[in-house]
Amino acid sequence: MRAAEYPDWADHLCGVACLRMALGARGIVPPRAFDLARELTVRGGYVVQPDGFIRGLIYAPAVAWLREAHGIAAEVRVDVPADDVAAQVAQGAMFIASVHPAIRWACADPPARGGHLVLVFGLADGALRFHNPSGDVPASQSDARLPVEDFARFYAGRGILIPR
Repeated sequence: MRAAEYPDWADHLCGVACLRMALGARGIVPPRAFDLARELTVRGGYVVQPDGFIRGLIYAPAVAWLREAHGIAAEVRVDVPADDVAAQVAQGAMFIASVHPAIRWACADPPARGGHLVLVFGLADGALRFHNPSGDVPASQSDARLPVEDFARFYAGRGILIPR
């Protein structure tokens, strides 16, 4: 991607950031962000519509890429309660979760659920631990923590499971 394309893509790269973080956590050097976005677009993981709107990250092509490029048995998951995400990450899995972007302000009530992706990687004292590519302060970016019930207010019940 060219620098001129960055403004169009900036709000759509949370999925790329989560995939890169998940690979890095496994000791895999991830592709550069725009290279990965380009690869996923070719595979249908992003769809650039005629009016310029970018749709994605579409989970199935991203999961296929994880399997084919890295041998990771990831799965698309839907209708997954937040408690189940907690159980999975407590066993060492990671979960790319669809949440409302307002999750960076945990005290806010989101107007909806979903629309943004975060990488959930752990559970500590009843709180989900996650990295948020759009966090606006360090506490909402890296190793952010929310009690499972608070996370559920933002969570759309879907995402990508990356088993241990």
